[in-house]
Amino acid sequence: MLYRGPASLLAAQALSGSLASAVEQGSLLLRGHQPSQAEMRMWERGLPRVLSVLLEAGLGQVEVLVEYDLPFTNRSADLVLAGIHPVTGDPSYVVVEVKLWSQVEPDGEIAHLCRVPGLARPLLNPIEQVRGYCSYLASYNAALADRPERISGVAFLPYVAEFAAQETLAVSPSSNVAMFTGGQRPSFIHLLRSLLAPADGAESADLLLSAKTRPTPQLVSVAAAEVREREQFVLLDEQRVACEVVLHAVRQAQQTDRKEVIVITGGPGAGKSVIALSLLGDMYRHGVAALHATGSSSFTTTMRRIAAARKRQVHDLFKYFNSFMAAERNGVDVLICDEAHRIRESSANRYTRAAQRTGKPQIEELIDAARVPVFLLDEDQIVRPGEMGTVDLIRAAAAAKGLDCQVIELGSQFRGGGSDAYLYWVVRLLGLEPGGPVEWEPDGKVTLKVVDSPHELEEFLEARREEGYNARITAGYCWKWTTKITPGDPLPLDVRIGDWARPWNVYGDRSIAGAPPAALWATDPAGFGQVGCVYTAQGFEYDWSGVILGPDLVWRTDRWIADRSASKDPVFRRSTDADIDRLIRNTYKVLLTRGMMGTVLYSTDSETRAKLRELVSGPQVTQGRASTRVAKLAIGGVCGGS
Repeated sequence: MLYRGPASLLAAQALSGSLASAVEQGSLLLRGHQPSQAEMRMWERGLPRVLSVLLEAGLGQVEVLVEYDLPFTNRSADLVLAGIHPVTGDPSYVVVEVKLWSQVEPDGEIAHLCRVPGLARPLLNPIEQVRGYCSYLASYNAALADRPERISGVAFLPYVAEFAAQETLAVSPSSNVAMFTGGQRPSFIHLLRSLLAPADGAESADLLLSAKTRPTPQLVSVAAAEVREREQFVLLDEQRVACEVVLHAVRQAQQTDRKEVIVITGGPGAGKSVIALSLLGDMYRHGVAALHATGSSSFTTTMRRIAAARKRQVHDLFKYFNSFMAAERNGVDVLICDEAHRIRESSANRYTRAAQRTGKPQIEELIDAARVPVFLLDEDQIVRPGEMGTVDLIRAAAAAKGLDCQVIELGSQFRGGGSDAYLYWVVRLLGLEPGGPVEWEPDGKVTLKVVDSPHELEEFLEARREEGYNARITAGYCWKWTTKITPGDPLPLDVRIGDWARPWNVYGDRSIAGAPPAALWATDPAGFGQVGCVYTAQGFEYDWSGVILGPDLVWRTDRWIADRSASKDPVFRRSTDADIDRLIRNTYKVLLTRGMMGTVLYSTDSETRAKLRELVSGPQVTQGRASTRVAKLAIGGVCGGS
């Protein structure tokens, strides 16, 4: 949240012309960067419109929360109105999304999307957007737990003529979500009076802001219910748009025999695997022939064991990319290719029989296998030589077959506390974005900590585990890995740093000495006793992440040096120095973006540790309501917040 106060006070600030600049200062304080032009326009033009409606409704004491953050994401609701319900006397909240569009129309093909002149791509219908925000908050904020009646939503389009929005307004309204144009001001006022009493809303606002947030469910823990029973995740904004586009393509393929390729791209934690599993579950529950495929043994094995437990037909939904060498053309309606950056040049390997070697590129096999092939990828997560899944590759392969290819970019982050600032810090740290490393500015969403020893790293994570969180330790592939172990022997302590020594995660698909098989290392609680590598961590998430930077990537004076001689990864042997440099940086990006709540960093190199200490300095802020506290201390005198 960037700013708060009673509607009457904020309205007075708007009248004096100081409100937008005050919110801007809150953005600079809490986000560490200048707000976008769209945000400034909302604060200058949209926010005063809502405040005017509140005053006319006699609700000047209602507390207004500006840019209220949705837990575990980088999304925020434009406004949350906090007050007292006029009938029940309970806390009551209204999420308000303001759209400054002058025109809007239905998509024409996809019911839950809309079109705005001047924008190339469809957007989620504002009613669906605010409905998603309400559902999300009801799921993750303890003040709303089991009390969904406390929260309602409004999409407000003050500059759209009523007749121009009629079709859009007609899209599935519900009892707790509505949409109003500027010409429907009396109806908007009537709704607000039915939800909020003319009473002080500060206490209700404090309750919402101080309430604990429920942890977001980790994908694998609800995979079975997601596929077989019902939606376990609330999809927001671009996630929902992506799903609607795929579902529309499926309907088109069924009705007109039209084939289309869809690419969904986004950074770590953008929700790609959530989308993939949601799509698979929706297809499965409606009897549509669909399969899920990856190039990851760990991810596919885990899904088969967890999502498909005790149900063989669900087990068979999870395949590998190389499973489609002899597949029937368009044999399935939908093929969901998750982690598609791991696509390789060919599905054939040294064990492939001569009769099965078609000579076709793997990308062609995957496109040919389904009427609607869907690829979800992050090009910066290519970590092995030979992995080549990129947007350009898929576009070219689709074009060669005369197929349309639609690309959807995801912006939201659902890992690392939903912190855009943290992801930005990681890519700048590793030189994956230009400009060099930047100092970490705590944003209250995620914890980042640098330690001086692996002992300290492990002790910190052990303390988090005692609090009920899960945690894992990962490292660059800089120590030999004993893969052949005599039955009955313990795991060898391959990762040695001074007097600290731990084993790598198990190599293979059997448990050893109580340690889980490789595919379950990231999800089995017993995985904490071993150090994971990128191949077992990629695609997964955990609450707390400990990352050991090995001697394969060290800081020297003013730059990173990738040392191929320090890497023990056998797949690097035939790669060029330039390729290895990029792959090592991508590896650490993957490892540094697994933690939901925080990341603890240690480097085996003293100069690198010093650089990390320099970047991660100042007071640490743990996840929770720190940003709220900072905002109230900094601007409470102006807002009158308690």
